[in-house]
Amino acid sequence: MTMSSASVDAPGADAWEGLVTTALLGTDRRTPPGTAPGPDAPVALLDAAAVETVRRRAGLRPARAAERPQPAPRDVRPALPAAAARRLAMLLADRPGPSGGGRRGAAPDLTELLPQWLATANARGFAPPPQVLPALLDAARGRTDLRPAALEFAGPRALWLARLNPDWRFALRATPGGGAALPHLEDDERIQQLWQEGLFAERVALLSALRSREPAAARDLLATTWATERAEDRLMFLDSLRAGLGPDDEPFLEQALSDRSRNVRATAAELLSALPGSALAARMAVRAGACVAIDHLRTVRPGGTGVEGLGPGGTTGAARAIAVEAPHECDAGMERDGVVAKAPAGRGERSWWLGQLVEAAPLATWSRRLGGRTPREIVALPVADDWQGELHAAWCRAAVRQRDAEWSRALLGEPSAPEAGGPGAVSLAERAKLLGTLGAAERAEWVAGFIAAHGLSEAFQLLGVCGVPWAAPLGRAVVDALNIARDAGSYPWSFSGVMGLAERCLDPSEASRLDALLAVPDEPENASPGAGGYWAEAFQRLVTTLRLRAAMAEELGAA
Repeated sequence: MTMSSASVDAPGADAWEGLVTTALLGTDRRTPPGTAPGPDAPVALLDAAAVETVRRRAGLRPARAAERPQPAPRDVRPALPAAAARRLAMLLADRPGPSGGGRRGAAPDLTELLPQWLATANARGFAPPPQVLPALLDAARGRTDLRPAALEFAGPRALWLARLNPDWRFALRATPGGGAALPHLEDDERIQQLWQEGLFAERVALLSALRSREPAAARDLLATTWATERAEDRLMFLDSLRAGLGPDDEPFLEQALSDRSRNVRATAAELLSALPGSALAARMAVRAGACVAIDHLRTVRPGGTGVEGLGPGGTTGAARAIAVEAPHECDAGMERDGVVAKAPAGRGERSWWLGQLVEAAPLATWSRRLGGRTPREIVALPVADDWQGELHAAWCRAAVRQRDAEWSRALLGEPSAPEAGGPGAVSLAERAKLLGTLGAAERAEWVAGFIAAHGLSEAFQLLGVCGVPWAAPLGRAVVDALNIARDAGSYPWSFSGVMGLAERCLDPSEASRLDALLAVPDEPENASPGAGGYWAEAFQRLVTTLRLRAAMAEELGAA
């Protein structure tokens, strides 16, 4: 190619941008520098582009060589078995299909199996093959939900790579202290130095590590600089006291109730209310107890739940009920103890204050206050003047905060009860939180009973709090409900969320029980068109996924 002198002598600073502009406008409207309009202009443009390309590639001035990076740290964990390494490469190579309402087909969704694979590999303590680390970091970069498990599995070499590639810097942010080595917890001098001079992330990591080993030492370390910390930092540090929270933390938290930051005060009050023996809990018990009492002069109409005063006409014998007198003001003491005075839009002030008092009072208060009754007996009592919803919702929040299984059982009620819940479970979100206070087996049994009585239409959120893999009764209840929905000709896509959960959570040993569901069923007269084929396809995908999960577990030695 012949190169014109004009193009060779073109200035280098903005030459490439000028050539790009000329190409976009066309040589009829603009020509390269030093070139006249005409048939030779396009050739001159290409010549100039070729010269500039060479300049950009080779026109660097010599510079001092950068310092060679330190070798990557060793990973002392055992190597991943060969079969499991091949499986990981397959999972990382898979890409999710286009989103939309189309059919998924019968092939398993490998991207949804990666979190479970990582959890199993981490539980077994394996180290990844070095060659998969870039793909693993790329996957974690695109999925924030994957990052904790992926970075745990990737180990120290992931942080080494992240310091060399800006695309993976999230690994440094996601790792407490940016992967910096924390001092030994016995090295008091280094601990004090890091606490006084370290970056915020390093200090959070130090406090969390120390709290997990020596709660009192972590609290004492925080107290040394508490008064000089920024409000947002105090809030984060205070939150670290949730781990290992105990009565010894009360004096520090009581002091934090006078903090100048409202958020810090609220967090301190929440932590104190989770300590049933704290002075704050006692103060809240007195306040809440003054608002709630047994009213002996109440009767209940036959067949109804409403509470009436004594009087002629349609009433039966006297029945005790709960009377509620909500606070008439939010005084300074209540505000100091964490009660928020201003109610949200649409909420009455008095009911707002009442809910906060009851939520923060120890649940043991109510048996003493309400005649020695058990939680189940208390929840069964009628409540006067339409206060039942507010009172029971506050008890729900208290049961979750105080991790009280007995109160949670009372508020949940029987899973087969009308409206699918107990008197206090006014929403699926509350039921899910209450279930979280129960043991895994009891939780699964309750949700299985719920599904058997009410089907799957409202079960998705409840299934999300159950342990994986699902216990046998729960798994069978889900499969039976899916089968009933299929036989009824229901819209199959209405259950796609539950089917996706089943693929990830159903015990792989259940796969053989599903073989009878793989055939295309006869469609009822009122079934949605093509529903039978969709159901067969969905069950085929479920069976294939379960068998793949079984193979994954076996490869990792966790079968």
